[in-house]
Amino acid sequence: MATTTKTPTKAQTKTAAKSATADTKAKTNAGTTASKKAPMKEGQKEKAKSGAAKNLQDLFEDGLKDIFWAEKELLKALPKMEKNATSERLKKAITQHIEETEMHVQRLEQCFESMGQKAKAEKCDAMAGLIDEGKSIMEETEAGAVRDAGIIAAAQKVEHYEIATYGTLAAFAKVLELEKALKLLLQTLKEEKKCDELLTSLADTNLNSKAE
Repeated sequence: MATTTKTPTKAQTKTAAKSATADTKAKTNAGTTASKKAPMKEGQKEKAKSGAAKNLQDLFEDGLKDIFWAEKELLKALPKMEKNATSERLKKAITQHIEETEMHVQRLEQCFESMGQKAKAEKCDAMAGLIDEGKSIMEETEAGAVRDAGIIAAAQKVEHYEIATYGTLAAFAKVLELEKALKLLLQTLKEEKKCDELLTSLADTNLNSKAE
């Protein structure tokens, strides 16, 4: 039997053409998206945003603004940690650090003043994340030794960030010959290190054993 070949209608031809065009556009868009998400080539530099630091002085001032925001936010977070702690030694350590943090804020204000500037805070994403993590730990642990262990862990992450930040800012201040700012930053750095040591000693006692 002979096979009859059907000729496509105008409607079928138009539909096929539209489908082909859609496929072409999809492939083009996919290629464009892929090129946008393509990783940076070796040696390619990240483009700086508007207002980016142009020198060490700018970088130093940006760091001061970040840690100024961080310390002020800690003053809101620490009382909640103290309230959720059950160990009397831990509660006392947090209360003591609240008083120290108030002094840290004042010292940072003095750092700005020493450069003839008004203290300004800019959101520190790193500290915001650490504070949120601390909140999560308190929500996800039972009150008692387990939560105390979690609070210490969260607090030490904060301390380690602050130690790194104040150490770096002190190094910048030294190079920039900002003697007053350097002295103030080193005072705070010393207190942050002592607080970290105290938290370590609390964790090394029977607190962690009780949480086991």
